[in-house]
This record gives sequence, structure tokens and C-alpha cells, in this order.
Amino acid sequence: MEKNEKYVELIWHDKYKKMDLGHRILPDYPNLPFQVIETVNKPRARKGLNSPLFPEDEWPEKYPNDWKNKLIWGDNKLVMSSLLKQGWAGNINLIYIDPPFYTGADFSYTTMVDNSEIEKEPSIIEQRAYGDTWNGGIASYLKYMYERLILMRDLLADEGSIYIHLDENVSHYVKVICDEVFGYTNFVNEIVWSYQRWTGNTSSFQRMHDTIFFYAKNINNYNFNMLTEPYSEKSKHKGKRVSEAKDGKVISQVYTGDTRRLKAKRDVWEISYINSQALERLGFPTQKPEELVYNIIKASSNPGDIVADFFCGSGTTLSIAEKLGRRWIGSDLSKYAIQVTRKRLLDIHNSKDPINDDIDSYGKPSRPFEIWNIGNYELAYWKESPEDYLSFMIKLYKAKPINGYKYIQASRDNRAVHIGPINAPVSMEEIRNFVSECVFSNFIKADVLGWEWNYEVNELAKKIAEREDVELNLIQIPNVNELKSALAGTKFDLKLLKIPDQVIEKSLIPAVKFNPLAYLEISKIIKGKEIALKIEDFQIPETSDVSDIIENIKDSRQLIDYWAVDWNYKSDTFHNQWQSYRTKKELKVEYDAKHIYENNGEHIIMVKVVDVFGNDTNKILKVKT
Repeated sequence: MEKNEKYVELIWHDKYKKMDLGHRILPDYPNLPFQVIETVNKPRARKGLNSPLFPEDEWPEKYPNDWKNKLIWGDNKLVMSSLLKQGWAGNINLIYIDPPFYTGADFSYTTMVDNSEIEKEPSIIEQRAYGDTWNGGIASYLKYMYERLILMRDLLADEGSIYIHLDENVSHYVKVICDEVFGYTNFVNEIVWSYQRWTGNTSSFQRMHDTIFFYAKNINNYNFNMLTEPYSEKSKHKGKRVSEAKDGKVISQVYTGDTRRLKAKRDVWEISYINSQALERLGFPTQKPEELVYNIIKASSNPGDIVADFFCGSGTTLSIAEKLGRRWIGSDLSKYAIQVTRKRLLDIHNSKDPINDDIDSYGKPSRPFEIWNIGNYELAYWKESPEDYLSFMIKLYKAKPINGYKYIQASRDNRAVHIGPINAPVSMEEIRNFVSECVFSNFIKADVLGWEWNYEVNELAKKIAEREDVELNLIQIPNVNELKSALAGTKFDLKLLKIPDQVIEKSLIPAVKFNPLAYLEISKIIKGKEIALKIEDFQIPETSDVSDIIENIKDSRQLIDYWAVDWNYKSDTFHNQWQSYRTKKELKVEYDAKHIYENNGEHIIMVKVVDVFGNDTNKILKVKT
């Protein structure tokens, strides 16, 4: 930078990866492939055959007919860097983010099954991500935000805007970072969201507001639609003063005037927290009111614009963008968040109308959208001393290490063993490469161990192996709490997992239970051109946080949160042509689905089931009508 430039910068440990002749160099972000793993083409079908397609002829103004909205599961740093390198730079008109606050909060969540509340801890990938965000103190949090804000800046269109939602703990730090990233002169507003909620006695003033920073990409040319609000009760009555008299004495003075007068909306928004009984309430821990996000999208975008939320959570931003005729892109690291958002969009016609409170519900189905994976994380990961980690996991699985291969890392009972990375989900590409090595090495049986799995890695992975005459098992690595319990008093070191509360002692190799992925059984009845499917059984891996509910549940199928069917699967993208899912009022899905084919013949059907924790299982059926 120039020596005479008026510039303020916030510095923290490890802000810059390296220095080169005095020039600060930011880390190079990877370009990873995306996989379209599901296309949602039709709205919900209840107790019958397929319903009509979405009203694709009713597009909003400036909304391309071939556009499909995008819901992406993955680390948003990798998502955004890959979008940038795949041509999305300067294409997003508005970004709203509600990132994790600097609280070190527990991101476990609760859900209802059989009228019982169960709690699910975050996945290993989420735990590590949150650990990386907070474990290094304020410096690690600021680095986390800085890297992502730079990517968002580059994704914004020249006339675009960004809103960053924060609390009092870090807003002052992040404001300085935003001034650096977006430019101090591009700062537009500090918005205060003021709310009320119950609290007990405190030793300070009640903390009843959040802060939202509003920046333009270019202060001289950005979209803004002025919002209005009524004058206060006192000021809106200013006008002619009328005296009322009685017996010749003035007893009162009344101000009259136009009570419909409006003024430009202030930067203090008084919006209530979501009521516990509200229709929009989904029970998601960080869910924000629709009215709050409505103001942002209405003010800083126009119909047909692209709105993005890279911490989409329960999908509030995407839902409001959908209702206001904007295109949208959302991402989240939590599979549970992706599932909550998917259901919210599928059930959007039953949600409230964002404009007219007098209307009972919005009434329109969502337009088609896609669910994406990041296809191959291993291009970006597998960097952090994998030898120690692999040795640790191979011993736990009681296998024998094998050298000389990239994907075959061990063997057990004449089965090749591959251990998935701890900081990324197991991908289909990873399994393809593993299976290829098995074929080359004459292994006809194989196990893949994983902490987390990309969407579609289940039946499809087994089909890939089956075509190569390899019998493949997909094995769930137990969650961290189970490992801590099993490893208590042993020589194994959970520091390798980079999670707090490591356990280091000495003893023998413990008995750790590894379970296969979920089991799904579906029956079918064919009558002429009609086929009827029924879910007969569904079992998920029994881990410590769900074992009690599994033991006491009356019907294991109640663990199904959602299932969908592609009646003509083409061995590529899953096309969601029928679905059933749980709602707040109905905590069970339908177990039966029907379809009538136009012509007799052979058909391939793919069924996708998502459990109450957001994990998916799939099944492929071949039928002849």
C-alpha cells in the first residue's frame, strides 16, 4: 500500500499466510467440483399420485426460465472459492449472512420422535470447524470471518450489497475488518435489530439487540429500494389542533391529521423474536424472523436478482427470496440445516405470506431447486499428518496396515480397508478410486470407514463396487463421545481428532463398535402400469446419542424425516418427483407411494430417505410393468 494512504487495518496472528518482499499474500483457495445430487421438480404429493409440475410458466420479472435455485451442503469457504473459480465472480446481487457468533456455542440440536425429544450432537466435521473457529480465541474467529468476507466481496455484483449479522461480542472487530475488505467509504448503515424476550433479574442492562452491518460493493452505484414506516403515534397526529369545550371551558385538545403518513425506515428495527407458537417457527437454534430478512431482501434486491446466504441455517433467507421472486443460493455445513431448509421450501405454500398479513398462507409452491455436494474434498484436505491418524483408526478397527497404495490403507479378514478423512465427508470419487485399487490388487471384498458421507454415498456406492465384482461395506465410525468413553484409560490419543478433552492413558486396544450405514427395506406391488412402493423397515446406526430412543421407539420408521422417489432414475441426478415429509403437526411420513407409467416396460426407481438428523440413505429398484 502507499505510505501516504489513509488506512486502518486490524492485525491478528496468522492473518497472512506468508510475506513476499513486503507484500501480504492471502492463502490460495481450492477449486472443487460440485455434484448435483438432487433436483426437486415437483411439490408435495399427499395420499395419491403425482401432483402437477411447479408453475414454470409463472416466472417473476427478469427471472431466467432455465434457472434452478441451489442449496449446497459443505464448508462455505470451499463452496465460495469453488463458485468464484467456476465463473460466479460478480454475479450475486445481495448477500445476507448470520454467521456463528463468537460464543463457542454448542451447535447440537433437538428433534421430536414418537413424542419424545432427542438431542443430536454436531457431526465430526462440524465440531472440527467450530473448534477451528473458536479454539484459538478471538484471532481464530477473526481469521475465519476475514477469509470468508473476502470471498463474498468477490462474488458480489458491482451494484451488489452485503449484510453481516453480529452480536455485541465481535461487532466492533468485524466492522474494522469490513472496512478493510469492502472499503470504509462503502459502508452504508449500522442496523440495530431491537427485540423483546423474557429474562430474569440481571446485573446489567438487558441485552436486547443485534447489529447488522450494511455495505455496498460500490457506494456510488448500488441497488436500494427505500422502505417506509409509520410516524410515531405522537408525531403522526401533528396537524390541526381542535379544542373541545363544555360550558364555555376548554377541557381537552385533540390533534388531527393524516394517520397514513409514512417516513423512510430508520436504522433501528423493532421486530419481535419468533414466538414459540408462530407458524414460521421450526425449532432451529439460530432461526431469525422472516420480517427481519424480508426488510433486507426487499430493500437491496429486485425480482430476478440472485440472493445468497452462506450460513443458511433453517433457510429463512432462501424462503423469503423465493416468495419475493428472487433467485437464491444457500449453503451450510450442517446436513440437518440442509434438510430443514429443503422441507421448508417444499412446504412453502403453507407458510405465511410475507407481504399481506391478512392472507392465511403464501399459497404458492416453490420453484425447482437443486441440492449440491462438493464432489471431492480430498483435493483440499488430507494434509494434516494423516499417518498418525490412519495408524490410530486402523488399530481401533483391528485391521493390519498395508503400504504401497493410495486408497487401500489396511486389510481385515481378507477385506481391503479405506479410512475416510476426519475433516471431510467420504465422496463418491474417493470410493471409485478405492474400488479401482481393490480390483487391481485382487480384493473382492472391501470396507470403507467414514465419519461423514457425501449425499448419494450408500446404495449408489455399492452399485459402483458391484459392477466391478467387489462386495462393499460402508461403515460408520462411532461419534466422538463414544470414542472418548471407549478410550478412557487407554494409550490412544484423541488429540489426533483435534477435539478438546483428549484422553491419554495406557492400556490395551479398546473394543469400539463400528456399525454399517442405515438399512432400508422397500416392498413393491405392480398392477399393470401402476406401481406401489412401501417402506417396510428403516434402521440407522446405533450411536450413543440415539441408542435410548431406538430402544424405546415403537416403529423405527418414525426416524424418517423425509423420503422422495425418482420414478425414472437415469443413473445421474436424482429427480425428486414425489415426496412425503414430517411437519410440525404431523410427525410421521406416509409409508406408501404410487405412480402410473405412461408405457409398459423396464424402469429404474431410486428412493431417497433422510432421517431426523439429516443423513440420507438411498435404494435402487428395477421394475417391469
